[in-house]
Amino acid sequence: MLLNGFPTMTNSSKIVDVSAVDTVFISSANAFNAAVWPGDDGCHRLGRDAGLVTIPANVTRFRHRVPVTRAAFTLVELLVVIAIIGILVGLLLPAVQAAREAARRMSCQNNMKQQSLAIMNYESAFRVFPPAYIAQTRHPNRDPLTFDGPNGFAWGALILPQLEQNPLHQQMNFSLPSWTNPNQLLVQTRLPVFICPSTSRAEGNVIIRDSSGATLAEAARSTYVVNAGQDEPWAYSIEDYGSIADGPMFRNSRIRHGDVPDGLSNTVFLGEHSPIVSDKTWGTVTQGAIICGNNPQRFPLTDCDVAATLVNVHSGPAPDEIDPLTGFAPIHPPNSRSAHVCQMFAEHPGGANVAFGDGSIRFVSESVHQPTWAAVSSRNKGEVVADDSL
Repeated sequence: MLLNGFPTMTNSSKIVDVSAVDTVFISSANAFNAAVWPGDDGCHRLGRDAGLVTIPANVTRFRHRVPVTRAAFTLVELLVVIAIIGILVGLLLPAVQAAREAARRMSCQNNMKQQSLAIMNYESAFRVFPPAYIAQTRHPNRDPLTFDGPNGFAWGALILPQLEQNPLHQQMNFSLPSWTNPNQLLVQTRLPVFICPSTSRAEGNVIIRDSSGATLAEAARSTYVVNAGQDEPWAYSIEDYGSIADGPMFRNSRIRHGDVPDGLSNTVFLGEHSPIVSDKTWGTVTQGAIICGNNPQRFPLTDCDVAATLVNVHSGPAPDEIDPLTGFAPIHPPNSRSAHVCQMFAEHPGGANVAFGDGSIRFVSESVHQPTWAAVSSRNKGEVVADDSL
Protein backbone atom coordinates (compact mmCIF):
# COMPACT_ATOMS: atom_id res chain seq x y z
CA MET A 1 0.00 0.00 0.00
CA LEU A 2 1.19 3.49 -0.81
CA LEU A 3 0.50 6.53 1.35
CA ASN A 4 1.56 9.90 0.00
CA GLY A 5 3.79 8.01 -2.46
CA PHE A 6 5.55 5.97 0.26
CA PRO A 7 5.13 2.22 0.99
CA THR A 8 3.51 1.30 4.30
CA MET A 9 2.51 -1.79 6.27
CA THR A 10 -1.15 -2.61 6.20
CA ASN A 11 -1.63 -4.94 9.16
CA SER A 12 -1.88 -3.39 12.64
CA SER A 13 0.43 -0.53 11.81
CA LYS A 14 0.76 2.82 13.53
CA ILE A 15 1.24 5.87 11.36
CA VAL A 16 3.44 8.49 13.01
CA ASP A 17 4.00 12.01 11.70
CA VAL A 18 7.73 12.68 11.88
CA SER A 19 7.75 15.93 9.97
CA ALA A 20 8.68 17.77 13.19
CA VAL A 21 11.42 15.30 14.17
CA ASP A 22 14.87 15.32 12.67
CA THR A 23 15.40 11.54 12.97
CA VAL A 24 13.39 8.61 14.30
CA PHE A 25 15.34 5.70 15.77
CA ILE A 26 13.73 2.26 15.87
CA SER A 27 14.87 -0.23 18.48
CA SER A 28 14.86 -3.27 16.15
CA ALA A 29 15.41 -3.56 12.41
CA ASN A 30 13.42 -6.84 12.31
CA ALA A 31 10.23 -5.06 13.24
CA PHE A 32 10.05 -3.40 9.84
CA ASN A 33 9.28 -4.87 6.47
CA ALA A 34 10.50 -3.51 3.19
CA ALA A 35 8.41 -0.43 3.66
CA VAL A 36 11.12 1.05 5.86
CA TRP A 37 14.67 1.42 4.60
CA PRO A 38 17.37 0.21 6.92
CA GLY A 39 20.31 2.41 7.75
CA ASP A 40 23.94 1.45 7.88
CA ASP A 41 23.95 1.21 11.66
CA GLY A 42 21.07 -1.28 11.81
CA CYS A 43 18.50 1.30 12.83
CA HIS A 44 15.68 2.23 10.50
CA ARG A 45 15.22 5.93 9.97
CA LEU A 46 13.36 8.34 7.81
CA GLY A 47 14.36 11.97 7.48
CA ARG A 48 12.15 15.06 7.71
CA ASP A 49 11.31 14.87 3.99
CA ALA A 50 9.42 11.55 4.34
CA GLY A 51 6.64 13.19 6.25
CA LEU A 52 5.05 9.91 7.50
CA VAL A 53 6.59 6.63 8.66
CA THR A 54 4.84 3.29 9.39
CA ILE A 55 5.69 1.73 12.76
CA PRO A 56 4.42 -1.81 13.37
CA ALA A 57 2.08 -2.35 16.32
CA ASN A 58 4.48 -4.68 18.10
CA VAL A 59 7.18 -2.06 18.20
CA THR A 60 6.84 -0.26 21.51
CA ARG A 61 10.32 1.11 22.12
CA PHE A 62 11.64 3.98 20.06
CA ARG A 63 13.40 7.21 20.85
CA HIS A 64 14.37 10.47 19.17
CA ARG A 65 17.07 12.95 19.81
CA VAL A 66 16.24 16.65 20.25
CA PRO A 67 19.05 19.21 20.39
CA VAL A 68 19.49 20.60 23.94
CA THR A 69 19.59 24.42 24.24
CA ARG A 70 20.85 26.27 27.35
CA ALA A 71 18.42 28.91 28.56
CA ALA A 72 20.56 30.84 31.12
CA PHE A 73 23.98 31.43 32.69
CA THR A 74 25.31 29.13 35.34
CA LEU A 75 25.94 30.60 38.76
CA VAL A 76 29.70 30.62 38.21
CA GLU A 77 29.35 32.44 34.90
CA LEU A 78 27.03 34.99 36.50
CA LEU A 79 29.49 35.65 39.30
CA VAL A 80 32.31 36.09 36.80
CA VAL A 81 30.27 38.63 34.82
CA ILE A 82 29.41 40.55 38.00
CA ALA A 83 33.07 40.59 39.02
CA ILE A 84 34.13 41.92 35.62
CA ILE A 85 31.48 44.65 35.74
CA GLY A 86 32.64 45.60 39.24
CA ILE A 87 36.23 45.90 38.09
CA LEU A 88 35.23 48.05 35.12
CA VAL A 89 33.15 50.33 37.33
CA GLY A 90 36.03 50.60 39.77
CA LEU A 91 38.34 51.64 36.95
CA LEU A 92 35.94 54.05 35.26
CA LEU A 93 34.35 55.77 38.27
CA PRO A 94 37.46 57.72 39.36
CA ALA A 95 37.94 58.88 35.78
CA VAL A 96 34.32 60.04 35.59
CA GLN A 97 34.61 61.85 38.92
CA ALA A 98 37.86 63.49 37.84
CA ALA A 99 36.25 64.68 34.61
CA ARG A 100 33.31 66.14 36.51
CA GLU A 101 35.59 67.91 38.98
CA ALA A 102 37.63 69.33 36.11
CA ALA A 103 34.43 70.76 34.63
CA ARG A 104 33.38 72.21 38.00
CA ARG A 105 36.82 73.73 38.54
CA MET A 106 36.71 75.33 35.10
CA SER A 107 33.29 76.80 35.89
CA CYS A 108 34.66 78.09 39.19
CA GLN A 109 37.54 79.74 37.36
CA ASN A 110 35.10 81.31 34.94
CA ASN A 111 33.24 82.89 37.87
CA MET A 112 36.48 84.31 39.19
CA LYS A 113 37.36 85.61 35.75
CA GLN A 114 34.10 87.55 35.62
CA GLN A 115 34.73 88.96 39.09
CA SER A 116 38.30 89.93 38.18
CA LEU A 117 37.18 91.72 35.04
CA ALA A 118 34.48 93.49 37.03
CA ILE A 119 37.09 94.68 39.55
CA MET A 120 39.30 95.92 36.72
CA ASN A 121 36.35 97.73 35.11
CA TYR A 122 35.48 99.26 38.49
CA GLU A 123 39.02 100.58 38.72
CA SER A 124 38.73 102.00 35.20
CA ALA A 125 35.56 103.84 36.21
CA PHE A 126 36.59 105.11 39.67
CA ARG A 127 40.41 105.04 39.45
CA VAL A 128 40.59 102.85 42.56
CA PHE A 129 39.99 99.17 43.19
CA PRO A 130 36.85 98.43 45.22
CA PRO A 131 37.30 98.08 48.97
CA ALA A 132 36.47 94.86 50.77
CA TYR A 133 33.61 96.78 52.38
CA ILE A 134 32.54 100.27 53.36
CA ALA A 135 32.19 101.40 56.98
CA GLN A 136 31.88 104.73 58.78
CA THR A 137 34.54 104.15 61.39
CA ARG A 138 33.66 107.36 63.23
CA HIS A 139 29.94 106.76 63.31
CA PRO A 140 28.50 107.33 66.82
CA ASN A 141 26.99 103.84 66.78
CA ARG A 142 30.10 102.08 65.51
CA ASP A 143 31.23 98.76 66.94
CA PRO A 144 33.45 99.59 69.95
CA LEU A 145 35.82 96.72 69.22
CA THR A 146 36.33 96.88 65.47
CA PHE A 147 35.08 100.43 64.76
CA ASP A 148 32.80 99.02 62.05
CA GLY A 149 29.82 101.20 61.27
CA PRO A 150 27.29 101.69 58.49
CA ASN A 151 26.79 101.23 55.64
CA GLY A 152 28.54 97.86 55.49
CA PHE A 153 28.12 97.22 51.75
CA ALA A 154 30.72 94.72 50.54
CA TRP A 155 32.83 94.39 47.41
CA GLY A 156 30.31 92.20 45.61
CA ALA A 157 27.59 94.81 45.91
CA LEU A 158 29.94 97.52 44.62
CA ILE A 159 30.80 95.68 41.39
CA LEU A 160 27.24 94.63 40.52
CA PRO A 161 27.03 97.03 37.54
CA GLN A 162 30.23 95.51 36.13
CA LEU A 163 28.68 92.04 36.55
CA GLU A 164 25.65 93.06 34.49
CA GLN A 165 23.52 93.31 37.64
CA ASN A 166 22.84 97.01 37.40
CA PRO A 167 19.06 96.75 38.15
CA LEU A 168 19.86 95.09 41.49
CA HIS A 169 22.51 97.69 42.24
CA GLN A 170 20.15 100.58 41.50
CA GLN A 171 17.62 99.31 44.02
CA MET A 172 20.16 99.48 46.86
CA ASN A 173 20.10 102.51 49.12
CA PHE A 174 23.72 103.20 50.03
CA SER A 175 22.69 105.88 52.54
CA LEU A 176 21.23 103.13 54.75
CA PRO A 177 22.98 100.17 56.42
CA SER A 178 23.22 97.07 54.28
CA TRP A 179 21.69 94.98 57.05
CA THR A 180 18.41 96.91 57.23
CA ASN A 181 15.47 96.87 54.84
CA PRO A 182 15.12 97.31 51.97
CA ASN A 183 18.83 96.56 51.55
CA GLN A 184 18.77 93.33 53.54
CA LEU A 185 16.26 91.79 51.13
CA LEU A 186 18.41 92.81 48.18
CA VAL A 187 21.65 91.36 49.54
CA GLN A 188 19.81 88.06 49.98
CA THR A 189 19.69 87.67 46.18
CA ARG A 190 21.48 84.48 45.24
CA LEU A 191 23.85 85.10 42.32
CA PRO A 192 25.48 82.07 40.68
CA VAL A 193 28.60 84.08 39.84
CA PHE A 194 29.44 84.06 43.57
CA ILE A 195 29.04 80.28 44.03
CA CYS A 196 31.70 77.76 43.03
CA PRO A 197 30.09 74.55 41.67
CA SER A 198 32.57 72.38 43.57
CA THR A 199 31.38 73.73 46.90
CA SER A 200 29.23 71.67 49.22
CA ARG A 201 26.84 73.15 51.80
CA ALA A 202 26.25 76.14 49.51
CA GLU A 203 22.46 76.04 49.80
CA GLY A 204 20.47 78.71 51.59
CA ASN A 205 21.43 82.08 52.98
CA VAL A 206 23.98 82.98 55.62
CA ILE A 207 22.51 83.66 59.06
CA ILE A 208 24.66 86.40 60.58
CA ARG A 209 24.83 86.35 64.39
CA ASP A 210 26.49 88.30 67.18
CA SER A 211 28.61 86.93 70.02
CA SER A 212 25.52 85.89 71.98
CA GLY A 213 24.12 83.92 69.07
CA ALA A 214 21.35 86.38 68.32
CA THR A 215 20.48 86.83 64.65
CA LEU A 216 21.53 90.19 63.24
CA ALA A 217 20.77 89.74 59.55
CA GLU A 218 20.55 87.31 56.68
CA ALA A 219 22.48 87.49 53.43
CA ALA A 220 23.14 85.54 50.24
CA ARG A 221 26.12 83.26 50.27
CA SER A 222 29.46 83.68 48.52
CA THR A 223 32.26 81.16 48.19
CA TYR A 224 34.76 83.82 47.11
CA VAL A 225 36.73 86.19 49.32
CA VAL A 226 39.10 89.13 48.85
CA ASN A 227 42.69 89.39 50.05
CA ALA A 228 43.71 91.87 52.75
CA GLY A 229 47.40 90.88 52.66
CA GLN A 230 49.67 89.13 55.13
CA ASP A 231 48.47 90.69 58.37
CA GLU A 232 44.90 90.77 59.66
CA PRO A 233 44.03 94.44 60.27
CA TRP A 234 40.67 93.55 61.85
CA ALA A 235 42.64 92.29 64.86
CA TYR A 236 43.37 95.89 65.81
CA SER A 237 40.97 98.51 67.15
CA ILE A 238 41.90 101.26 64.70
CA GLU A 239 39.95 103.41 62.29
CA ASP A 240 42.29 103.19 59.31
CA TYR A 241 43.44 99.74 58.19
CA GLY A 242 45.75 101.27 55.58
CA SER A 243 48.71 101.40 57.96
CA ILE A 244 48.54 97.62 58.55
CA ALA A 245 46.95 95.94 55.55
CA ASP A 246 49.45 95.25 52.76
CA GLY A 247 46.97 93.56 50.44
CA PRO A 248 44.81 95.14 47.74
CA MET A 249 41.32 95.02 49.30
CA PHE A 250 40.30 95.77 52.89
CA ARG A 251 37.90 98.05 54.77
CA ASN A 252 37.60 101.46 53.09
CA SER A 253 40.66 100.74 50.94
CA ARG A 254 41.39 103.03 48.00
CA ILE A 255 44.19 101.16 46.28
CA ARG A 256 45.27 102.29 42.82
CA HIS A 257 47.53 100.78 40.21
CA GLY A 258 50.46 102.74 41.56
CA ASP A 259 49.88 101.32 45.04
CA VAL A 260 50.77 97.83 43.80
CA PRO A 261 54.51 98.08 43.09
CA ASP A 262 54.89 94.30 43.25
CA GLY A 263 52.83 94.15 40.06
CA LEU A 264 49.22 93.20 39.46
CA SER A 265 50.30 89.88 37.97
CA ASN A 266 52.15 89.07 41.22
CA THR A 267 49.42 90.09 43.68
CA VAL A 268 46.44 87.97 44.70
CA PHE A 269 43.12 89.81 44.77
CA LEU A 270 40.52 87.04 45.03
CA GLY A 271 40.35 83.50 46.35
CA GLU A 272 38.00 80.76 47.47
CA HIS A 273 36.53 79.92 50.86
CA SER A 274 34.26 76.93 51.33
CA PRO A 275 31.25 76.88 53.67
CA ILE A 276 32.59 73.66 55.18
CA VAL A 277 34.93 76.02 57.08
CA SER A 278 32.80 79.15 57.55
CA ASP A 279 30.16 81.29 55.86
CA LYS A 280 30.93 84.24 53.58
CA THR A 281 28.80 86.86 51.84
CA TRP A 282 29.14 89.09 48.80
CA GLY A 283 26.88 91.97 49.79
CA THR A 284 27.20 92.94 53.44
CA VAL A 285 29.50 93.10 56.44
CA THR A 286 27.10 93.41 59.34
CA GLN A 287 28.25 95.48 62.25
CA GLY A 288 28.80 93.43 65.41
CA ALA A 289 28.83 90.06 63.64
CA ILE A 290 30.94 87.15 64.86
CA ILE A 291 32.02 84.53 62.32
CA CYS A 292 32.61 81.01 63.61
CA GLY A 293 33.50 77.73 61.99
CA ASN A 294 30.84 75.43 60.62
CA ASN A 295 32.67 72.17 61.28
CA PRO A 296 34.51 72.16 64.62
CA GLN A 297 34.77 68.35 64.62
CA ARG A 298 36.71 68.36 61.36
CA PHE A 299 38.56 71.63 62.01
CA PRO A 300 39.07 71.89 65.78
CA LEU A 301 41.63 74.71 65.46
CA THR A 302 39.10 77.09 63.86
CA ASP A 303 38.40 80.09 66.07
CA CYS A 304 35.67 82.68 65.73
CA ASP A 305 36.55 86.06 64.25
CA VAL A 306 34.99 89.48 63.69
CA ALA A 307 32.66 90.77 60.99
CA ALA A 308 35.38 91.66 58.46
CA THR A 309 35.97 87.96 57.87
CA LEU A 310 32.59 87.74 56.17
CA VAL A 311 34.50 88.92 53.09
CA ASN A 312 38.21 89.24 53.95
CA VAL A 313 41.06 86.74 54.36
CA HIS A 314 44.80 87.04 54.85
CA SER A 315 47.79 84.78 54.33
CA GLY A 316 49.93 85.35 57.39
CA PRO A 317 52.32 85.79 59.02
CA ALA A 318 50.46 88.06 61.41
CA PRO A 319 51.82 89.22 64.77
CA ASP A 320 48.48 88.52 66.39
CA GLU A 321 48.83 84.83 65.45
CA ILE A 322 52.28 84.15 66.90
CA ASP A 323 52.41 80.70 68.44
CA PRO A 324 53.63 81.04 72.06
CA LEU A 325 55.33 77.63 71.86
CA THR A 326 57.34 78.23 68.68
CA GLY A 327 57.52 82.01 68.67
CA PHE A 328 56.55 82.09 65.00
CA ALA A 329 53.41 83.27 63.27
CA PRO A 330 52.06 80.69 60.83
CA ILE A 331 51.49 81.15 57.11
CA HIS A 332 48.32 79.46 55.98
CA PRO A 333 48.24 78.74 52.24
CA PRO A 334 45.05 77.54 50.55
CA ASN A 335 43.53 74.48 52.21
CA SER A 336 45.82 74.76 55.21
CA ARG A 337 44.83 72.29 57.93
CA SER A 338 44.54 75.13 60.42
CA ALA A 339 41.36 76.06 58.51
CA HIS A 340 40.98 79.56 59.88
CA VAL A 341 37.83 81.45 59.03
CA CYS A 342 40.18 84.13 57.67
CA GLN A 343 42.11 81.99 55.18
CA MET A 344 41.44 80.61 51.70
CA PHE A 345 40.03 77.11 51.58
CA ALA A 346 38.60 75.29 48.57
CA GLU A 347 37.15 71.84 47.98
CA HIS A 348 39.20 71.19 44.85
CA PRO A 349 41.63 68.30 45.31
CA GLY A 350 45.13 69.64 45.85
CA GLY A 351 44.59 73.39 46.03
CA ALA A 352 42.44 76.41 45.18
CA ASN A 353 41.80 78.91 42.43
CA VAL A 354 43.03 82.46 42.95
CA ALA A 355 42.68 85.59 40.85
CA PHE A 356 45.53 88.05 40.39
CA GLY A 357 45.22 91.76 39.83
CA ASP A 358 45.81 91.48 36.10
CA GLY A 359 42.74 89.27 35.74
CA SER A 360 44.63 85.99 35.39
CA ILE A 361 43.28 82.93 37.22
CA ARG A 362 45.68 80.32 38.55
CA PHE A 363 45.37 77.12 40.51
CA VAL A 364 47.62 77.30 43.57
CA SER A 365 48.73 74.05 45.16
CA GLU A 366 47.99 73.54 48.82
CA SER A 367 51.65 72.51 49.18
CA VAL A 368 52.90 75.80 47.74
CA HIS A 369 56.11 77.20 49.24
CA GLN A 370 54.73 79.17 52.15
CA PRO A 371 56.99 82.26 51.88
CA THR A 372 56.03 82.42 48.19
CA TRP A 373 52.36 82.39 49.13
CA ALA A 374 52.92 85.21 51.61
CA ALA A 375 54.82 87.13 48.93
CA VAL A 376 51.99 87.05 46.38
CA SER A 377 49.51 88.02 49.10
CA SER A 378 51.19 91.37 49.67
CA ARG A 379 51.18 94.18 47.14
CA ASN A 380 54.21 96.22 48.22
CA LYS A 381 56.84 94.07 49.95
CA GLY A 382 59.12 93.92 46.92
CA GLU A 383 59.39 90.12 46.79
CA VAL A 384 60.47 88.48 43.55
CA VAL A 385 58.20 85.59 42.58
CA ALA A 386 59.04 83.19 39.77
CA ASP A 387 56.23 82.38 37.35
CA ASP A 388 56.43 78.65 38.04
CA SER A 389 56.71 78.89 41.81
CA LEU A 390 52.98 78.51 42.44
